[in-house]
Amino acid sequence: MMDNATTLLSQARARYTQRQLADQLNVSDRTVMRWESGETTCPTMLAPALKELLGLRPASGPEDFRFIDLFAGIGGIRKGFEAHGGRCVFTSEWNKYAEKTYLANFPDDDEASHTFVGDIQTYPATEVPDHDILLGGFPCQPFSIAGVSKKNSMGRLHGFEDATQGTLFFDVARIINEKRPAAFMLENVKNLRSHDKGRTFAIIMDTLQNELGYEVHAKVLDAINFTPQHRERIIIVGFREPTDFTWEDLEVPPVGPRLNTILHRTDGTEPVLDWDGDRYFDHENAEVQSKFTLTPNLWAYLQAYAAKHKAAGNGFGYGLVRPSGTTRTLSARYYKDGSEILVDQDGARPRRLTPRECARLMGYEDTFRIPVSDTQAYKQFGNSVVTPVMSEIARIMTPHVLKIANRPTVARGLSV
Repeated sequence: MMDNATTLLSQARARYTQRQLADQLNVSDRTVMRWESGETTCPTMLAPALKELLGLRPASGPEDFRFIDLFAGIGGIRKGFEAHGGRCVFTSEWNKYAEKTYLANFPDDDEASHTFVGDIQTYPATEVPDHDILLGGFPCQPFSIAGVSKKNSMGRLHGFEDATQGTLFFDVARIINEKRPAAFMLENVKNLRSHDKGRTFAIIMDTLQNELGYEVHAKVLDAINFTPQHRERIIIVGFREPTDFTWEDLEVPPVGPRLNTILHRTDGTEPVLDWDGDRYFDHENAEVQSKFTLTPNLWAYLQAYAAKHKAAGNGFGYGLVRPSGTTRTLSARYYKDGSEILVDQDGARPRRLTPRECARLMGYEDTFRIPVSDTQAYKQFGNSVVTPVMSEIARIMTPHVLKIANRPTVARGLSV
């Protein structure tokens, strides 16, 4: 099949050197060499990126499916499902900064076939376009460990009792109930499963399975094999009709990439991006901009804080990482001090990841525009999904969706 990543890699090597491909795919030269020699298999998740390099696009046809993108953020879930033939017909995102980034990266939406709205709570389900898959990374703060702790300290309710965020799951449910899509894919933090002693998750599953009548599959996935970051998220997949869907169909790379695959290159090979310029990286001197190195006061504070909690027997502290390692989970609070992921600088004060490196850590290609401030960018990538994980989920869902939606399941071709 033309979609085979190994075949696409062979075609790409006819146009690009190993170094050029390594740069574009954010891997090492040696990794490309191993794929070529057959020592390891080129991951299926890289097929969309290879197609883009080859100037190929999925041919339109009856096998295409339509989806809606709820709580869309900056479009990470959308990217994964577009890579497997989906077309977005409706987007909802209330945050104005996330909307700015989203529209900067999906500028070609035809208003006649795509609707962008803000608050989904006020939008009638009857006016949502017909679609085959409902996608939604519904807000996770009411269910995350950090979110629950913060609300408890403020004397606020959480979970489904949080009237501003926790009930947004029910907006997902009312749209599913009205539109009856062939399938849905929902994403949230791992802690959703244990929140309120499991009662929150039980209500969600009961709603999806018993009230809405969908076949539901839930699994916690760690993105560590797709990106150099431990990031566990629960994925809830549902189908309107019985299927033989299984999580065993996931193709997970046996060994994940290391941090050096996403860091700016200081050997003179860092790509020059017109849309970034020297905002994050000084190309003339081949070094990361100094503003990302911690100030002496902040570094002293983080060291003292870590020492204090270590003495008390707690595990709190900064996360110092080297290029050969992997990171903790990137969070939306990263803009504050960067403490969960600090890049070691060989004895000098460590530095934060730049927003471009955060984008790479979440699986976004360098073609992804960052039109907002660094603070907003850190929040957006910390709240995002890992796009290669979404692409792999889309890959194993698609055959079942096409069958339920009564769309021909012919092999997808490619056209220039």
